[in-house]
Amino acid sequence: MKENNPIYERNTLEFVTIALEFCSFIEKTKDYNLFNFTDKSTKLLPLLYLKAALLPEMESDEDIELELTVTEEMYGSARENIANLLGGYDAYLETFHPDMQYSDTPIAAFISENLADVYQDIGNFVSLFRQGQEEIMGEAVAICKKNFKEYWGQPLLNALKALHAVRYSVDLNPDNDKEEI
Repeated sequence: MKENNPIYERNTLEFVTIALEFCSFIEKTKDYNLFNFTDKSTKLLPLLYLKAALLPEMESDEDIELELTVTEEMYGSARENIANLLGGYDAYLETFHPDMQYSDTPIAAFISENLADVYQDIGNFVSLFRQGQEEIMGEAVAICKKNFKEYWGQPLLNALKALHAVRYSVDLNPDNDKEEI
């Protein structure tokens, strides 16, 4: 029954829309220059975070067999393409790492790795949701919401913070990405 099913709620469908846009964006990283990538990222990531936070709470059914489609090769390609585009801007100092409280030295993290982690989970969500089977779609929402809370929500925010610094602290020329002096 569609009217009472959380997979057809407005928040779920809006998340699906932004999730598709995010995956397409990450898969087309090579089509962007540094300015356009950071500009679009700083607009898209807050929407993805917001829409994930608004996903309905659903019970996961551990017995459902799910076929995950984002391979390690796809993950690696996404990470590498982002790292190549960002160059020296990829690394940033991590402040939310669990070991940070015990460390005397800063812990480096990478925007490319954060975004590839988010891409892997969101890509799997999109592929499951696209199957159109309500049971699988519901399971995809339940897993995505759980993974958002436990796995990729914080890395998304960390990447956003670092991307904000690149986008607004570095004077990038939108036409050719050369830093203006």
